[in-house]
Amino acid sequence: MINGLVLIPTYNEKENAELIIRKVFSLPQPFDVLIIDDGSPDGTAAIVRGLMPEFPERLFLEERTGKLGLGTAYIHGFHWALARGYEYVFEMDADFSHNPDDLVRLYDACAHQNYDLAIGSRYIQGVNVVNWPMDRVLMSYFASAYVRIVTGMPIRDATAGFKCYSAQVLRTILQNRIRFVGYAFQIEMKWLAHKYGFRIKEVPIIFTDRTRGASKMSKGIVQEAFFGVLQMKIASWFRRFDRTPATSPDAAVAALPAAPEAR
Repeated sequence: MINGLVLIPTYNEKENAELIIRKVFSLPQPFDVLIIDDGSPDGTAAIVRGLMPEFPERLFLEERTGKLGLGTAYIHGFHWALARGYEYVFEMDADFSHNPDDLVRLYDACAHQNYDLAIGSRYIQGVNVVNWPMDRVLMSYFASAYVRIVTGMPIRDATAGFKCYSAQVLRTILQNRIRFVGYAFQIEMKWLAHKYGFRIKEVPIIFTDRTRGASKMSKGIVQEAFFGVLQMKIASWFRRFDRTPATSPDAAVAALPAAPEAR
């Protein structure tokens, strides 16, 4: 069995869906792919279904009704992955802003360098962002600085959405109720991994803004992140972050709260 699963949430990604799937399957390190589609009206799911016979037992599709949020899509994918025994689970955008070639480097950090969470970082070596307007670059960069100041996390790219988790990290984190579903979801996952004492590595990447399709960023998403960081920090003062004693993977998965259902 392949031990790495790439989760790719989609909403109206017909321009990118087939291209990103074929690129991941062309990599020297084998990965399976799970597309989590939120009822895309442009036919994204139909494109994925058409490719599944070409990649049997490698390409999977979960279809959800309506646009339910990035965070819930990933949480659904995490549960799906853990239930099927994957050891490493990746988050990646469908629009090629994350270079699929870097999946191999993230995998290496966890599988061979013994890190628990590897983050594809835009800011660990300067500012490595291509094709973003300056105001967007500054917003992203200073958002990460704001998160570091408020939380104390030693992570340069706190809002990054390109990551590799070990199964142990996900089993531990998913025992919590994940509060946020948008931009702040990415921050919350890193915050919990940090608070539970997992080993985290930032792997330098070059982030390139999408050339096909439309961005999903909105003012509301940014506001959620700004206030969400404060909520996370304050809530942490009233709880302890103790890892659950070691159990079998099957028992640990069975004990997790239910994932949002696909329909």
